[in-house]
Amino acid sequence: MSTHQQTTTAEEARKRIESLTRQVEHHRFSYYVLDQPEISDPDFDKLFHELQDLEQEFPDLCLPGSPTQKVGAAPSTEFKSVKHRIGMLSLANAMSYDDLDRWQERLIRALDNAAHDLNFVCELKIDGLSIALTYKDGSLVEGATRGNGEVGEDVTLNLRTIAALPQELKPLKLPNGSNHMPALIEVRGEVYMPVSSFTALNKGLHDQGEPTFANPRNAASGSLRQKDPRKTAKRKLGLWTYFIYLTDSEIKQPNNHFENLELLQNLGFPVEPNRRLASSVEEVKQFCQDWSDKKHDLDYQTDGVVVKLNDRSLWDQAGSTAHSPRWAVAFKYPPEEVDTVIEAIHFDVGRTGAVTPVAWLRPVKLAGTTVKRATLHNAEQIRRLDIRVGDTVVVRKAGEIIPEVLSVKVENRPVDSQPFVYPTSCPVCETALERIGSEVVFRCPNTFACPSQVRRRIEHWVGRDAMDVDGVGESLIDQLVSSGLVTHVSDLYRLTESQLLTLPRLAKKSADNILAAIGSSRIRPLPNLIFALGIRHVGTSGAELLADKYQSLEKLAAATADDIASIEGIGPAISEGVVEFFHHPQTAKLIDELKEVGVALETIVSDLESAKALPQTLAGKSFVLTGTLETMERDTAEKNIKRRGGKVSSSVSKKTDYVIVGASPGSKLSKAQELGITIIDETQFRKLTEDPDGTP
Repeated sequence: MSTHQQTTTAEEARKRIESLTRQVEHHRFSYYVLDQPEISDPDFDKLFHELQDLEQEFPDLCLPGSPTQKVGAAPSTEFKSVKHRIGMLSLANAMSYDDLDRWQERLIRALDNAAHDLNFVCELKIDGLSIALTYKDGSLVEGATRGNGEVGEDVTLNLRTIAALPQELKPLKLPNGSNHMPALIEVRGEVYMPVSSFTALNKGLHDQGEPTFANPRNAASGSLRQKDPRKTAKRKLGLWTYFIYLTDSEIKQPNNHFENLELLQNLGFPVEPNRRLASSVEEVKQFCQDWSDKKHDLDYQTDGVVVKLNDRSLWDQAGSTAHSPRWAVAFKYPPEEVDTVIEAIHFDVGRTGAVTPVAWLRPVKLAGTTVKRATLHNAEQIRRLDIRVGDTVVVRKAGEIIPEVLSVKVENRPVDSQPFVYPTSCPVCETALERIGSEVVFRCPNTFACPSQVRRRIEHWVGRDAMDVDGVGESLIDQLVSSGLVTHVSDLYRLTESQLLTLPRLAKKSADNILAAIGSSRIRPLPNLIFALGIRHVGTSGAELLADKYQSLEKLAAATADDIASIEGIGPAISEGVVEFFHHPQTAKLIDELKEVGVALETIVSDLESAKALPQTLAGKSFVLTGTLETMERDTAEKNIKRRGGKVSSSVSKKTDYVIVGASPGSKLSKAQELGITIIDETQFRKLTEDPDGTP
């Protein structure tokens, strides 16, 4: 039945089309540009398909520039624009097996009902960010997002941080046995965030009191659009490629799509391995059915199957609409939702004091796993849905990762049901909860004494990006806090072997290893220490900027909000968070205790570096790097600058003295040229750092 079954007049259809157009445009912008989806993919698809149906029934009412005729969204202005040589279309969706039959019927009509032995290639639909890659003579020269299908964003530098992306291609074998590298290759692919990376990223963001990503697709998109490629590198993105366009006089492009996927592999590209050649739509359906459950075993998210006509010589004949090619379709799995009962509502108190409600559910199977808990987000969500203990609720995995309560089945509500009363005090330490500014989150202000915050703060302290204390995990921390051996992070450095041996199932060798790891962490670099303190809004990059500026915890503690905010890359939220943290009376006590137990509170210069103290020839000079350096890593270049007294910034401004340009530079080069800033290449940079007078 049509989604607009109650629409009976053209006037009603016109109003509905206008409303749907506004909604679809709004949600496309939120999804593609802001990376902040407000509704689920299935809910968006319902709106989009209803609009398509109405436009087909009332073609005269189709608005100019309708979103049904567009691909993606306008590219962001944060990056240089790239015009695609070959347009990047979207795919039409098949929401059922019947839709697959109808797609095949349309395909046959597009081929003039001619007799063809149609076979298809089935590929898992990766839920990520579409990209276009250009290689000249085997070297990556450009990588861009899809954008609006015609113009995308240049994200080459960020793409280079993806381990699976080949920087140089493997040559192909010619029939005569010689090696040959095609002159020009364009490749389409999907950048994704592995489930394991997504889970770790969101946990870190949650622990820092920062907003988390809704799903891996948006996390991948946000990561690929970072201004600093180092941040992208830390997100551990993955890549699968699925299309290739070959321009070369020596090598003929294969006629069928399945062989083109093999060609991609031969050149060194990663290709998703779970593909199948199908000789009929029935075999396509079987492939979709086979993967409906198996997809949960993968470490990357797939929300369907892409089906393509294998014979590429028929693609041009089949043609395309303004929105999508007729020779391909995306079969979408239905959202996985189940009914269950909320047995209790508990609260999780994080490192920053954020109190998050969690529904404890009657265990239920969902998306390949048994779900026992689901997030309720915040008090506003509970109020909006009128969620109560004992309610029958619909639970869905947001992005197939995080279980969430979607709705309440009020008709199943027990007769003695009572509205849920949100607590006014911390469920762990009973301190009165607070709301800061316009935040929807309630927080426990008992920062240094709330047992839950203490545990989370210690977990953060020992993390890899912080003090990197190997062997001290959640279980041991729980034992240490519960036994009273540790109440502050400084207590870790007072632990003795005899104390550790009082804990259950802890042998002498393990105790010695733990003490050795704790001891080694005393001399972690200052950026790691600043990050380990858990200051609100201060991530690893912010900690590096603060350490570069102040060189010691004592100087940072004495800095004003205005002084901190003057650092390029540091905003008001970070500066205010730093000042608030160091003004807390417990912070001064903590710093004294860390000093007492021997934790280094300032930038450490190794004995080797002290013996070879470098002249500060770059003191007072500000540098920006753009493009890829050929003879050194970017981190090495930055260290060379800093060790000679210079500063490194991520953006070009009037305060910039030099812009160092490598291969495939970004928009920073254009900005430097506009401002008349000195531009140097890698050779000149080496001379600048090697010559005593510091002159390039």
